[in-house]
Parts: sequence; C-alpha cells; structure tokens
Amino acid sequence: MKGLLGIFICGAVFGQEANPDMRLEHATEALRVFLSPDSGVPKSLIGKAQCVVVAPGVMKAAFLFGGKYGRGFASCRKTATTWSAPAAIAIEGGSFGLQLGGSATDLIMLVMNERGMTRLLGDKFTLGGEATIAAGPVGANASANTDVLMMAEMISYSRSKGLFAGLSLEGATLRPDGGENKKLYGREMGNRDILMGKAVAPKGARGFVALLNKRARKGK
Repeated sequence: MKGLLGIFICGAVFGQEANPDMRLEHATEALRVFLSPDSGVPKSLIGKAQCVVVAPGVMKAAFLFGGKYGRGFASCRKTATTWSAPAAIAIEGGSFGLQLGGSATDLIMLVMNERGMTRLLGDKFTLGGEATIAAGPVGANASANTDVLMMAEMISYSRSKGLFAGLSLEGATLRPDGGENKKLYGREMGNRDILMGKAVAPKGARGFVALLNKRARKGK
C-alpha cells in the first residue's frame, strides 16, 4: 500500500510540470528575481557567466529512487549581448536534497568559463566530480572565497521563500533532457546545437531569452 501511495504521490509531483512551457514560465520568473538588484548576487559574476542553468521548483523526493530530481533549462552566450534559445536539462542525485529540507527550491547555476561550457554542451556529467562547482556568494559574503570562485567552472545558488543562498551541488549529475527538447521545439534537438545558437527560441521561451539579452546589454 505504501509503495502504491509513493508512486501516486510521485506522479502527482512531477505531473504538475509535464508541460515545458509551464516550466519555462517558472524558470523565467526565477531568473527575473535572480537578475534583479535585490537578489544579493554579485552582478560581476552574472556579467562574466558564459552560460546559465535554471531549474525551478526542484524537490527532494525520498520515495523516488531515494534521491532528488529536477528539470530546467540552460542558455549560453552567442555574442556579448545575445543569448541562445534554452536547452532542456535534468539534474539528479547528489546530496543537495538534504540542504533543501524537502521544500520546492529554485536552483540556478552560472557557468563561468569555457571548460564548464564544454561540459554543458556534452553529455551527462557529475558536479564536483568532472566539473568543479562552488556555492555562490550572496550579500555580505559576496567577496568571500575569491580563489575558490576564480577556479570554479560553475557557481550554484538556491532560492527558497524569496531568498537566495549559495548551494553545494557536489555529487549531483546534470544531463540533456531530449524528451523535453522535443516537446519544446516540436522535433528532436540536441543541447549542443541549441546552445550554440542553431535553434530559434519558440514562443514560450522568448521571455527567458529576452531577460538574459536585456541584462547583457546593460553590461557588467
């Protein structure tokens, strides 16, 4: 009975965002808050980022493989002032669920250099394993761990109850989500082609890209 209940709950949780357009709306709102002056995230880091990954409403689901799971989108710079259409990603496993406390939380990662971007353009990889990642500084801690931040390929943040904080994602895996790309673009699309600018953002993704382009035009 408990097993059946777990399956039912699991289906309810993940069925709520089966539509990638709906998830994009949530990702766009999370990104809007992240890019706002009130987020406490250093704008210099945002200005230097080569790519951004947004996974809205990630939840710890102990009944699902005993782990954590989330879906979201990545975008990379095409030029100094323009960003690519979003490519779907899935993030799984790791220990970050213990930090989330079982609540729905927005995850945002800044990809800071070409090494990190190359991993994002490829296949599945492990954060903190193949890819170096650091919890991002916020507010008064914005200048802390400078050496760590300079060496990190990716910097991660979480937002829960309206507040941003650095988040350790070590041990989690990130991979392309081909099924969601097909739903979003109406055909099979690889993340490399999308992130390299070979795809036009569909209607549901235009707000997401417009936010990034607007921030890029403001400069660092």
